[in-house]
Amino acid sequence: MTGSAGGTGETDGLDADDTDDADDADEAAPTAEPGWERETVAYRGISRRLAAHYLVNLGGELVGTDDPAEATRVDGDGWRATLRADRVTAAGSIALTEVTAEFAGDPDALAELLPAYRKKAMRAGG
Repeated sequence: MTGSAGGTGETDGLDADDTDDADDADEAAPTAEPGWERETVAYRGISRRLAAHYLVNLGGELVGTDDPAEATRVDGDGWRATLRADRVTAAGSIALTEVTAEFAGDPDALAELLPAYRKKAMRAGG
């Protein structure tokens, strides 16, 4: 299941270091242990830095970097997530960042993690 939401917390959701992450495509699917489930969640209007920060606040640790703006993977207890940020056209010439988080994890861990991540990542317009 994929969620998508727009937001106005940042002008376009990009940090200075967030650009089209086509080179991160190989990071799109985290490895899974036997019995783990997969889930994809995508939100517009947030940055990859914020998505990584939210996952760290939910008990994860950055993998391969100490900088959330550069994070492409976050691992937690019973789950893993990969992050990708892409520029997408919202309407006409309006472009936003869409951050996609690919999760793999124990069903019980994901049942706790995903609602909390969605709550943090969803932005209301207005």
